[in-house]
Amino acid sequence: MTAELTAHDLIAKHRSTLDQALEAIRTRAYWSPHPEHPKAYGEHGSLDAAAGKAAFDALLGTRVDLGQPGTDDWTGGEVSPYGIELGVTYPHADVDTLLPAMRAGQPAWRDAGAEARALVCLEILKRISDRTHEFAHAVMHTSGQAFMMAFQAGGPHAQDRGLEAVAYAYAEQVRTPDTAEWTKPQGKRDPLALTKTFKPVPRGIALVIGCNTFPTWNGYPGLFASLATGNAVLVKPHPRAVLPLALTVQVARQVLTEAGFDPNLVALTTERPGEGIAKTLATRPEIRIIDYTGSTAFGDWLEANARQAQVYTEKAGVNTVLVESTDNYQGMLSNLAFSLSLYSGQMCTTPQNLLIPRDGIRTDAGPKTYDEVVADIARAVDGLLGDDARANALLGAIVNPDVKARLEAAAELGEVALASREVANPEFPGAVVRTPVIVKLDGARKYWEGADDEAAYMSECFGPVSFAVAVDSAADAVELLRRTVREKGAMTVGAYTVDAEVERAVEEVCLEEAAQLSLNLVGGVYVNQTAAFSDFHGSGGNPAANAALCDGAFVANRFRVIEVRREA
Repeated sequence: MTAELTAHDLIAKHRSTLDQALEAIRTRAYWSPHPEHPKAYGEHGSLDAAAGKAAFDALLGTRVDLGQPGTDDWTGGEVSPYGIELGVTYPHADVDTLLPAMRAGQPAWRDAGAEARALVCLEILKRISDRTHEFAHAVMHTSGQAFMMAFQAGGPHAQDRGLEAVAYAYAEQVRTPDTAEWTKPQGKRDPLALTKTFKPVPRGIALVIGCNTFPTWNGYPGLFASLATGNAVLVKPHPRAVLPLALTVQVARQVLTEAGFDPNLVALTTERPGEGIAKTLATRPEIRIIDYTGSTAFGDWLEANARQAQVYTEKAGVNTVLVESTDNYQGMLSNLAFSLSLYSGQMCTTPQNLLIPRDGIRTDAGPKTYDEVVADIARAVDGLLGDDARANALLGAIVNPDVKARLEAAAELGEVALASREVANPEFPGAVVRTPVIVKLDGARKYWEGADDEAAYMSECFGPVSFAVAVDSAADAVELLRRTVREKGAMTVGAYTVDAEVERAVEEVCLEEAAQLSLNLVGGVYVNQTAAFSDFHGSGGNPAANAALCDGAFVANRFRVIEVRREA
């Protein structure tokens, strides 16, 4: 296969970016090569806002033909949470044909080496970045994210996470030298001498099982970690969020072809309505790596049943914020209000349980009772979302009927401190937009006392639902936090305290139970946001996820090092 993109081209274009990424994961300082502002696009071959929207509109009602072998049908049916039928159809694969074709390209991809693979991945990411405006609309109309969030989280932030995975993959592969001269002295006899070579080899075909809410942000780490370590990658998107990952596969196949590699190293398969092919794919012997984001039930099933594969899961947890005291009460309220509202709480990092002592808290505005704290948080959310235009920009749309049903049922679980309301979206009248609900619960009341408070706050209620849980003391809050993380898992933990002893106790719980902690956030950084190259998303150490995005453990077991020894 003749390469249009030569090794020299790729080194010239991307080696400095790879080096900067390697430095960023070493220092954990802020860095990103992908602009967050929409106005930064439109030059050097990238699509500006108008061109990106036009490109997305041109996709509606079309067939995305990737030229893959084994296509036996065409499927589609995505309906935007904003009420638009996308009308796009995608290849459905006969995997008995597709999987062997994917394996055929792996030897050449393996032999290309870690640097070549990394640089090809960076070219894929660069071309995706050039189409960020187009991808933003695709993410918006499959996930329900508001446009600016879809642009940033589905665009540059997702691309950062993909690049971060490539950097970790490269670093782990080059940790072992390519060759070594080994000599062992034998006293008066001639020394023993061997020449040794070491080559990273892929595990096999990797399967990425996409999610509905963050198809690119959650999909790119596994996709690029596996590809950069020499594996072919089969992408199986969530049936409601196919388009962003289909476009990603399309770009990857184009770049692989131009770089002289088999495009079937990256392929897509979709499912017919009700087909549920993920279980079938996940247990195929050819599938050796699985990346999954979604429900705990299916994540647990994968970990138990996909025994032939290395399985990386991000499932669900009960995220908790402990509120004990603060020296910036208004800043705390504003920060919490934004965290509870962003994308209608449809993030795996959104706080659910707010643990507040029933006797109240100390603040710079004077002592506040439990009822006052809860009422003030409710007022802060209401004030933030009081203007419908701003509410639409922050909330986006409810992603699916299950989230809406949970939201409506939550109001029956306890005293409602903040009722959810409908928000009209003039641009998209079919959008289902709801503000968050906050429900008061009692951390000391058990089911045998006629209430089911514990069952409510100890279960994940994904969506715009939060529970203000009254606890007897800060110590009780810390122990409830410990039990929650240990039994249910947590992607994030937050705490507000000016008490050094309470801070140490919360930190100790998070260290022992392996949960990522944010303390006293009152500015423009929120507990449900993480930055690539610096923050770890999840820990891999509690039931919410068995992997972290992104660390060495996320990439190192996607390949093995094979040694060949020869007499020197």
